[in-house]
Amino acid sequence: MPLVSAVPDRPLVPDWLAAPKDANALAAGVWPASAHRDDQGVLEVAGVSVAQLRDTYGTPLYVIDEDAVRARAREVRRAFDAAAARHGTRARVYYAGKAFLSTEVVRWVTGEGLAVDVATAGELAVALAAGADPARIGLHGNNKSVAELTQAVEIGIGSVVLDSPIELERLAAIAERRGAVQSVSVRVNSGVHAETHDFLATAHEDQKFGFALTDAAAAVARIRELPSLRFVGLHCHIGSQIFGTAGFEESAGRLVELHAELLAGGEIPVLNLGGGFGIAYTSADTPTPIEQLADGIVDAVARECDVRGIPMPNLAFEPGRTIIGRAGITLYEVGTVKPVQVSDDLTRLYVSVDGGMSDNARPALYGAQYSARVVSRTSSAEPALARVVGRHCESGDIVVDAEYLPADITPGDLVGVPATGAYCYSLASNYNFVPRPPVIAVRGGAARVIVRGETIDDLLARDAGVSTEELA
Repeated sequence: MPLVSAVPDRPLVPDWLAAPKDANALAAGVWPASAHRDDQGVLEVAGVSVAQLRDTYGTPLYVIDEDAVRARAREVRRAFDAAAARHGTRARVYYAGKAFLSTEVVRWVTGEGLAVDVATAGELAVALAAGADPARIGLHGNNKSVAELTQAVEIGIGSVVLDSPIELERLAAIAERRGAVQSVSVRVNSGVHAETHDFLATAHEDQKFGFALTDAAAAVARIRELPSLRFVGLHCHIGSQIFGTAGFEESAGRLVELHAELLAGGEIPVLNLGGGFGIAYTSADTPTPIEQLADGIVDAVARECDVRGIPMPNLAFEPGRTIIGRAGITLYEVGTVKPVQVSDDLTRLYVSVDGGMSDNARPALYGAQYSARVVSRTSSAEPALARVVGRHCESGDIVVDAEYLPADITPGDLVGVPATGAYCYSLASNYNFVPRPPVIAVRGGAARVIVRGETIDDLLARDAGVSTEELA
């Protein structure tokens, strides 16, 4: 049976996926800007050969271009600074710790002027270990523990985003016992549903985060009654992987309406409009330029404030994956390749690699689409429709659902999957007792480990039934 290739009738090919003229080409806007092939066709990122990385660190391997992260952080901060300045106000940009967190990354983004948001004691510990200023950290989460809230108060965290009436009272009591006044914001569900996957849409009224729009005013009134809390503003997050500004603009209108009503009870210095700005995972994705996002959202807030005759508050944003997503790639080694007949006259090429859903859960969780290329060489073979799959005992263990790869792809080839800087390592697991890969930063032709990889001995060391003598 012929492999599926560039034919007019492509029943197995998603509508968005076009057969490439060159299966070696790297899609612009998907791979790190520093990624290119050397004279032998081997991919280099920030001047470092992926063949060298495999030889030194093995595979699977997360690779992050440090300069790409830093440049994007600067770009995003400057875009929002400029948009806010045009309206006589200020903006603060938070790096989303959940996207990917390590002490090195915290130092990169804070060094470029970003604040940091965290959602657990673990994420907070990483930020503090990196030397982040507690006053420039925001604490999120729908079920913050007493210990987490206590630590937040004790270190003088910049803001706690309140998510429920119970948490409000809990935090007030903790702050009162310690003689502190804790700054808080109130997370509000604006009712705006970004056009994204249901699992990523976080502004529905029927979901776990935040206060309903109709309940927020009562929560703010209660905060203002409590001397141990200081209300600093409203917070909203409408979803993730969002293109365009329409959802943000609609949400801004609803938040500013509430903001205006609440001004009668006192000052409100900040309005946090969240983030969730999308990136390109495939050549079909067209993310909105950050300057357009910044101008569109900030201009919308300005219009809403002007209509109501109120001053512009300071603004805050949480861009999420757009800071680090594109800067990362994951390297895998091909183990087996086999054609699988999927119809009477067509087959699909299954390419099995040495990683999978344990290092990238997003395809299994969300049906996320990714791109892939053979990165250890170039090929003149015809492109064939392939599915890159992992090594785990799950039929849904798919790394890249559909991609054109050279028909001569073979065991030992290196496959690179771009745009894996966000929500890959942070969602990684030890499923099937597979150790998590290391994370390598590349910059100026040099590579260094920023998160050590695990070994099977590391996993065994956590098993209380294994003696230390057996591990020696």
